[in-house]
Amino acid sequence: MTVISALILLFLFAFVFSLVFTPAVGAMGIKLGAMDIPMERKVHTKPIPRIGGVALFIVFVIARFIPVFFPSLSELFKFKPLNWYAFSGLLVVFGCGVWDDFRRLSPGIKLLFQILGASLAFAGGMAINGFFIDGHGMQFGFISSYAITVLWFLLFINAVNLIDGLDGLASGVVFFTCALMTFLSYMNGDYTSAFYFCALGGALLGFLRYNFNPASIFLGDGGSYFLGYVVAILAIQSSMKSQVGVLMLIPLLALGVPIFDTIFSPIRRWIIGRNMFHPDKEHVHHHLLKIGFSSRSAVLLIYGITMLLCLAAIIIITFRGHGLEGFFLAGLLLGLIFLVRKLGYMEYLAFDKFYGWFNDVTDVAGFSRKRRSFLSLQIEAGKSQNMAELWENVGEALEMLKFNEAQLHLANEPMREWKNYPSKSNDTVSENNEVIDRDGLFRIEIPLREFGDDNFMGKLILVKDLRLSRLQPYTIRRIEHLRRTLLPILKRLTTKR
Repeated sequence: MTVISALILLFLFAFVFSLVFTPAVGAMGIKLGAMDIPMERKVHTKPIPRIGGVALFIVFVIARFIPVFFPSLSELFKFKPLNWYAFSGLLVVFGCGVWDDFRRLSPGIKLLFQILGASLAFAGGMAINGFFIDGHGMQFGFISSYAITVLWFLLFINAVNLIDGLDGLASGVVFFTCALMTFLSYMNGDYTSAFYFCALGGALLGFLRYNFNPASIFLGDGGSYFLGYVVAILAIQSSMKSQVGVLMLIPLLALGVPIFDTIFSPIRRWIIGRNMFHPDKEHVHHHLLKIGFSSRSAVLLIYGITMLLCLAAIIIITFRGHGLEGFFLAGLLLGLIFLVRKLGYMEYLAFDKFYGWFNDVTDVAGFSRKRRSFLSLQIEAGKSQNMAELWENVGEALEMLKFNEAQLHLANEPMREWKNYPSKSNDTVSENNEVIDRDGLFRIEIPLREFGDDNFMGKLILVKDLRLSRLQPYTIRRIEHLRRTLLPILKRLTTKR
């Protein structure tokens, strides 16, 4: 029996068994109450069993032990003894997902079990010890290797989990990835990895019969965790056996859509001030639905993108070493930018928002020169020995903020005024510096009183002509700094009297 014929038979076996087991598991889910109930974040409208991953797990395990009964297959695929550490890690991650399908777990607990499963795989030798392409690369130390390996598993597990939001989406994308990796592993002579990817692909195709729109069963967290873990570990295994580091990155490219979603989602939530691990309806497939795609057409579109990414992966592998990889990667980057713009993600990546946020951070932290200059004026104001000196320092601070008028009203004190208009202001002011047209003025009245203090000392009135200079992002913050500077000084000066 040739390797190709064995892979075909294995694929058909896994496909048929998945067709048989999936309805049985669905019926068990209904009986046990493992149902996905429609709610705000859900797209479906009726309860659907959510333990389809159990069927995939069963078929995959059965397929793994087929060679035990057919020695010729064991010799053909050259199986090594089962890595019990890696399998234990799979049981931990899969069990956590299945438990979550029945009884909801917190994100922190699920993350802890994912790290535990990845750690077991690392202990079993499934580690990313380095990355090399054509003899060039780097070797990782123990701590770096462990950290990178754990992050690798977390990335794949959560990528598949996050994209599992539409009927058949996650299982279909992983199926195309398995088909790609089966082909590349076979071409590279790594028949063992080809065996596993082929078995998983057959199980997924059979499962898609019931999971594609309209779905009668869902993967659930158990299924998505299982798929992410298996693809992550097989990617490491195929790279270890082939000694070609680039092969390990191919699943990242094939799973480009969910990988992008996984990396960008916590960043997006952090930018808008939400919990980084709180679920929402802002994923790629949700955006496709918002711009008018139906659930089925959105899934088919992502299928198409995944197939294009798989084709790009084959081209990169084929032309590796010819200097053409850069052109293909540049094309993929341009395609990613186009997709990001079309889906409306640029609103989170807009330069003006980042620039404004960066300016605010540097200003509050005191890194900006203008903030330090204003601080020096605050210090000088604090040294004022009388009201005239204080008002002169306040005028310098207001001039820096480009205010045009100010009045200080204090009890038992004459009103103090300050004006600062340019000599030519496009007919905004008269010759004696009186404002002719008061439209477009920014006026703020500041009570000089501490929070919770009944001692009202007075008020400071500020006026700014927005036609002469615009309001800066930090202006209000500076005014508050000035108010807090004035309070103790005024208390000191008025007490002396």
